[in-house]
Amino acid sequence: MRQGSILRFAAICGAMVALALPAAAQPAAQRQVTQGLARTTAENIAVCGRPAPNSRLSGLGSITAQDGAMLVVPAVTSFATGPRLPDLYNLCTGVTPERFADVDLNRVPVVEIDPDGEVVTGSIIGDNYFELWINGRLVGVDAHPYTPFNSAIVRFRVKRPYTIALLLVDWEERLGLGMETMRGNDWFAGDGGVIARFSDGTVTDASWRAQSFYVAPLARPEDVVERGAVHDTSAFGRTYPQVRVPDCRERCFAVHYPLPADWAARNFDDSGWPRAAEYTDTEVGVTSLTGYTRYPEAFAGAHWIWSSSLVFDNLVLARRTVR
Repeated sequence: MRQGSILRFAAICGAMVALALPAAAQPAAQRQVTQGLARTTAENIAVCGRPAPNSRLSGLGSITAQDGAMLVVPAVTSFATGPRLPDLYNLCTGVTPERFADVDLNRVPVVEIDPDGEVVTGSIIGDNYFELWINGRLVGVDAHPYTPFNSAIVRFRVKRPYTIALLLVDWEERLGLGMETMRGNDWFAGDGGVIARFSDGTVTDASWRAQSFYVAPLARPEDVVERGAVHDTSAFGRTYPQVRVPDCRERCFAVHYPLPADWAARNFDDSGWPRAAEYTDTEVGVTSLTGYTRYPEAFAGAHWIWSSSLVFDNLVLARRTVR
């Protein structure tokens, strides 16, 4: 066989093998690299309706990657169009019950996924923003993307097995760099976290899968090491105070990965994603977060989770199939 024919035959065989592989075995998505601050496209997508401490602007930005792609930071979300989840605690709306027992669950609408399913009630807090998807359907979005911190309550009717999928965003003030102002430092790398508990016994813990898709701030793109499906920055630490943040400021890089189109679907293969990492209240910095500490029974047994880096990973997808 001639060399050209051999090469064409090898290419065809390679394509056939790739198509035969399950999703988890497919090559990792190509990274996209950006550097510097994004251009602000929206100063604030959510207005706090009442005076509240630590109220920050929820901005959006646009930045061009080295491959020419135009990216939205910190993330493309459904906040503008999705249904807002009911408040458990929210200073911006004045919903601040003294006890979880004071919450009237009958006033929380039930989202119907399966008409013959059971009603599941859940309590959720995202640091900073989350979206809740069930079996590929958007059930609701966090009522406030950034701060002040709020907590949500949700009810939905579904039958097992079903899949919970969360889009999680650690919001930012230095758009495109994963940084914010904290303790007088305008170049502080924020950290994320999510916690949820559902009435059917499902809680956030290390049994979930969690994958990162936006990693920053970085001194070099090479600081993200792809170890299998893990986008690894563990050499620089996972949480404060151990984490080492680069001092590149507005010259820092970010590494982005395209989100799979069907990431929230029930049949999406997440077996290649890393397990979620569990974090303590102290590591997440929520020991005085009223929307959390005031309602211990609402989150009993649940753990704060995120991807492998609480600090550098700013956009995370998390999934759990309930059987």
